Amino acid sequence: MKTKPRVVVLDYGSGNLRSAVRAVERAGAEVELTGDRHAAEAADGLLVPGVGAYAACMEGLRAVDGPRAIGRRLSGGRPVLGICVGMQVLFARGIEHGVETEGCDEWPGLVERLQAPVVPHMGWNTVEVPESSRMFAGLEDERFYFVHSYGVRSWELETNGRTTAPKVTWATHGGDSFVAAVENGPLWATQFHPEKSGDAGAALLRNWVETL
Repeated sequence: MKTKPRVVVLDYGSGNLRSAVRAVERAGAEVELTGDRHAAEAADGLLVPGVGAYAACMEGLRAVDGPRAIGRRLSGGRPVLGICVGMQVLFARGIEHGVETEGCDEWPGLVERLQAPVVPHMGWNTVEVPESSRMFAGLEDERFYFVHSYGVRSWELETNGRTTAPKVTWATHGGDSFVAAVENGPLWATQFHPEKSGDAGAALLRNWVETL
């Protein structure tokens, strides 16, 4: 019998932690909720949740040495999944109410307020899935659940042919396009909440767990 992969859901004081734990358990993993950096580095997969303000999430993440754990995992090609603000903090910086905060800088780019008539963007939405996406395998026409006022409105990473280009998934709200998900080798991230996205979100989490 195949052993279940071990996933750490990083507890740094932000995110729908229990719902994330339950969702990843249903996807077929053995899950530990902890803020311990060594456990986060040792697990087969690391899930970084996040809800609320960018600056507050980065403060909490730094308090548990999260950026270091994420960086060490990725340098060794070990899977990380960021969700909602857990995706946003993977970018270089975020700006809220005129205050700019440095992020984990795994990707260049700015997290900023959506330019839409109605903010926050809350509810179900479709996404534009790139070809041959492993994250969205079998989910190309599904909808996912979003709750956010900020996002990444332009993709800034230039590969210049040196590396495999990330697969970037886009969504639109009120005429404004933003990054809905990124699939970049061992680093996956979603702006939407797969743990709140019903069967489609459950299938996406299974796709991730199958890579561990």
